[in-house]
Amino acid sequence: MQNAVLITIGDEILSGNTVDTNSNFIATELKNIGVKVVQIFTISDEIEMIKNTLRSAFEIGDLVITTGGLGPTRDDKTKKALAEFFDDEIALDEVTFEHLKGYMERRGRIEILERNREQAFVPTKSTVFQNHYGTAPCMMMEQDGKLSFSLPGVPYEVKPLIKDQIVPYLKDKYNLNYISTRIVSVVGIPESILADQIESWELSLPENLALSYLPVGTRVKLRLTATGTDENLLQFQLENEIQKLFPIIGENIIATSEDKIEKILSEILTQKGFTISTAESCTGGELSLLLTAVPGSSKYFVGGIVTYATQKKIDLLHVSEGTIERFTVVSGEVSREMAEGCQNLFKTDISLSTTGVAGPGKGEDGKDVGLVYYTIKVKNESETFKLYLPHLERQDFIYFVSQKIIQDLVGILIRK
Repeated sequence: MQNAVLITIGDEILSGNTVDTNSNFIATELKNIGVKVVQIFTISDEIEMIKNTLRSAFEIGDLVITTGGLGPTRDDKTKKALAEFFDDEIALDEVTFEHLKGYMERRGRIEILERNREQAFVPTKSTVFQNHYGTAPCMMMEQDGKLSFSLPGVPYEVKPLIKDQIVPYLKDKYNLNYISTRIVSVVGIPESILADQIESWELSLPENLALSYLPVGTRVKLRLTATGTDENLLQFQLENEIQKLFPIIGENIIATSEDKIEKILSEILTQKGFTISTAESCTGGELSLLLTAVPGSSKYFVGGIVTYATQKKIDLLHVSEGTIERFTVVSGEVSREMAEGCQNLFKTDISLSTTGVAGPGKGEDGKDVGLVYYTIKVKNESETFKLYLPHLERQDFIYFVSQKIIQDLVGILIRK
């Protein structure tokens, strides 16, 4: 088994009302056991559409996984489509019904058991994987040695079904290769120039190693993926190839393991024993959110404050009214005083500050949308930066700026 196809069923995905996070999660879990997702379909909950897509999926993949479209009512089309596609019929599965009954009893919802009885009706040729976090079971069916798994669409039901049941089943059934991945984070080199600089290294990679370029803001992540039967050998290969990069672009490498920039920072702060705090305006708390999203962040993150109103910058961070009058609230000078006030307020080794215009309208001082100043203060030294990002929508602006600040802090701490 090498290739998989994912099918997301539901009009709510097609309309844009719901984001498909299931496919990303499933693809990652399959990648970890050596199964590559080669196609993802998003389709409506219509019988002929489901059947046609299943037909296409089985032509290009060994494994097909569908999510969504499984409901407790008799007009559920996904199970009907499955039954027709596999030339089967739907019947009550007593084991599944007993599981459903127990699920309802444990939650004190036994009075709605009959309304959900249809969830226990499954194609007779299917193997059922019971859902411990919802009412719709997972159904596995086989055709010409190829497998199909049909799951509900709720992410908190999908994840345990995949991790705890389907992935272990696939590992036991097939002799799957190991897949190991490392991420090398590079800053300060545009992607096209980076590709030129490491071209000879890339061309000399072993055949079982693949390289991907993943730009994230102003950072480029080099993802190295190794495939083989010996996991220890794969790890050795990856480390060996990464070490060959340092003589070429070593000064621009900020990490060789962690993927997310906030996790990279977490390792550095923990290693150095530094504490950190934030004073935000235009980023509205996004910096604090990123920093505290990492487990163990309480070791270094002391606190954050969102001084959105100009007067609160004065009252809480002791930014000088004179500085604001002279340079306006969106300025490098105000940003520096915010960082100073933040460090004094929280008594931390590091403080971060932001002041800018996220949009869609201009700032109160007439500054253009997309302008931002931010300051990184480490101990007694501070650096203030300016960005102008008029092309970004509000939420994208907030996220980009927050990511960039953490990236710049990582670079500063590595150089120290």
